Parts: sequence; structure tokens; C-alpha cells
Amino acid sequence: MQLSLFENKPKPSIELSELFAAYFACRKNKRNTANALAYELDFESKLLQLWEEINNDTYQIARSIAFIVNKPVKREIFAADFRDRIVHHLIIGKLNPLFEKQFIYDSYACRVGRGTHFGIQRVDRFIRKCSQNYSRDCYVLKLDIQGFFMHIHKNKLFQRLENFIQQKYQQADKDLIIELCHKVIFNNSAQNCIIKGKRSDWEGLPKNKSLFHSQVDCGLPIGNLSSQIFANFYMNTFDHYVKHDLGIKYYGRYVDDFILVHSDKGHLKAILSKMADFLQTNLNLTLHPRKIYLQHYSKGVPFLGVVIKPNRIYVGKRIKGNFYQAIQKQSTIAKDHKPSEAELVSFQSGMNSYLGIMKHYQSYKLRKRMLFKNLSAWWWNQVYLSGGIAKFVRKKRRCKKRPYFV
Repeated sequence: MQLSLFENKPKPSIELSELFAAYFACRKNKRNTANALAYELDFESKLLQLWEEINNDTYQIARSIAFIVNKPVKREIFAADFRDRIVHHLIIGKLNPLFEKQFIYDSYACRVGRGTHFGIQRVDRFIRKCSQNYSRDCYVLKLDIQGFFMHIHKNKLFQRLENFIQQKYQQADKDLIIELCHKVIFNNSAQNCIIKGKRSDWEGLPKNKSLFHSQVDCGLPIGNLSSQIFANFYMNTFDHYVKHDLGIKYYGRYVDDFILVHSDKGHLKAILSKMADFLQTNLNLTLHPRKIYLQHYSKGVPFLGVVIKPNRIYVGKRIKGNFYQAIQKQSTIAKDHKPSEAELVSFQSGMNSYLGIMKHYQSYKLRKRMLFKNLSAWWWNQVYLSGGIAKFVRKKRRCKKRPYFV
């Protein structure tokens, strides 16, 4: 029997150097976490083993750790095992450049050079341009998707992703990348996960925001890089539908929050049902019925934690409330005991994260009032404010001079 010319051709595989690059990207800004430190102890041999498992099709996804966070809002998080996060970075590192060519300019989440501040400034610009610098009427329609991540349909996502990779991805390891995407998407993170905290932590969390109550073959875990990027890819068809089919010039989206700005209020009302039908039919998603906001721009629009009004942007109630609670927590610590060095570091990073957000908007007087009125005096002996109430800096301690003997 004549042998095929391709019978002994080696199967395309992931390069080991690519897996190392994914590891270093995954480790960035996470190097001091327990999982990253544990993996780093013998990362070369562990990466070699992971590389072999991926290429010989024996790679299996490990258990996730599930827990609840309460800031900025109550949310269920699934933290993947560190080696699985490396695989997420590998996949996204290969596909994201292709995704970026397809995404509209005004989707803001998990994109280099975008983010919350960028999205806020863009919406502010939309309103100014549509209203011709606040000289004529225009209206803002803000919408939200109900239980977004928990209702993403895995079959629809994978079918579109597979077609996209077949058409756009030209590397030899195409089939292997498709197989890894299939494993990540269809992995049931809620099954056999490790619960961190107490079951009672889930009390008060709506069922449509938990993977434990998702429909079969629905839901992506919040907390994974792959979930964030795949969610953007999933919503891309809707973005293009709004921009091109419905002809909305001023449109922007951050994850499941999106805003349309138009001079005709009636037109926004008319296309509302069209958008709802498109989301339900094509993406298995539903608009949140209690989060439909349609107002004249002069009323102000809440978006990504701020309120956008003509010529000014204010910090929203949620950020103010969380900042106040953070100040109270630090004051309680100082009253209870002398804070340790670790608590000093935590204080500085925690406070500066809020100040870093708030300094972008009209909040100088607010920051000054909240800090000087509520923060314990003990902290002021350790730190001072720099840059116009924009950052806490540690005070330098003077060393006592030792006596000099001749």
C-alpha cells in the first residue's frame, strides 16, 4: 500500500516560547499572590508539563475557587487555577489582535487604551457634539443587560468563535486553539468548585447573577480574562447592528452597559424594541426592564460610576459611599490598635485607588471634606497628601543622630 505524503507529518503544536510568554503576561501584577508564588517555585518544569499536556490533548481544566466580593457591587467571582489562567492568556494573546480589527472604536472594556475614563470622556463628547455644544436638544438612552455573563449562550459563542478562527486565524496551530477555546468555554466552573468563605455570602445575590443558577450551556465565570474578552466578542455583532444597521452615530458600550445619544427622542424609543429583539433572538440576552434610562442630556446621565452633566462630570453615589466606608474602616483600625507595616501599605494603596479615580472629575472639595472630616488623626502622622488631594505619600522618618565620640 502506498503511504500518504502527509501520513508522517507532525501535528502542529503550540510553541514552548509562546507558553512562557503567556506565563509572564499572567504573572504581571500578580507576582505576590499565593498562587503565582507557588507556581514560580518550579515554573520551568511546570510550564514544560503544561506544554506537553496541551500538545498531546491531555490538558484538563482544574477546579476554580468561588467567592463573593461586595465592592463596587456584590458579585460572584470564580478564580481559575493559575495554570489555567496561563492558558487563558495564551488563547487571548493569539486571538485578541484579530478581535481588535473587528471591534468598533467605542467598546471600552478590557482594551488597551480604553477603559472607564476613556468611555466616560467619549460619552461626554457624544453629548457635546450631538447637542452642538449644549445649544440644541439631544437625548440619552442608557441600557443594561439583565444577568449578562450568566446568560451568554455557550453554543452560540463557540460556533461564532470557531467560524471566526477558521476565517481569520492563519497559524498552523488553528485546530489546537479551537480545541482549547472549546474546553475553556464549556468548562462548568460551578461544578466541583472550591467555596472560599461561607455559603451565606451568596445571600442577597440575585439568581440571575450566579453561575450556580444558570441555564444549561449558559454562563461564563466572572474573573477569567477569557470571559471578559469572549464577552466583548459575543457583543460585537450587536455593536455593529446598532452602529451600522440602526445608524446610531453616537453609541458606546462598556461590558453590558451601553449608551445611545440622538437628537430625536422618538427615534430612540422606536429602536428600543428592535435592539431588544436582536439581543433576544441572536444572543439569548434580555434588556433589564428597570434599567432603561431615557432623558434630556441636561438631566445628567449616570455612567460607569459618575454622572455626566453639561460642562462637568460628578462622582456618583456608589463611589462616594464606598470611599466613605473605606475611610471609616481605616479610622476604626487606627482606633483599635497601632497599625502594622502591612496595614500602612494597605491603607496607602486602598486610599490612593479611590483618589486616583476621583481626581479625574470635579471632586476636589468632596475629597477634602471626606478625608479631613472622617479620617483618624493617627494616619495624618504617617502620611500626607500630594498633588492637590490626589495621592497619599508616606512621611519620612528622621533617624536619631548617634553621639559622636572622639
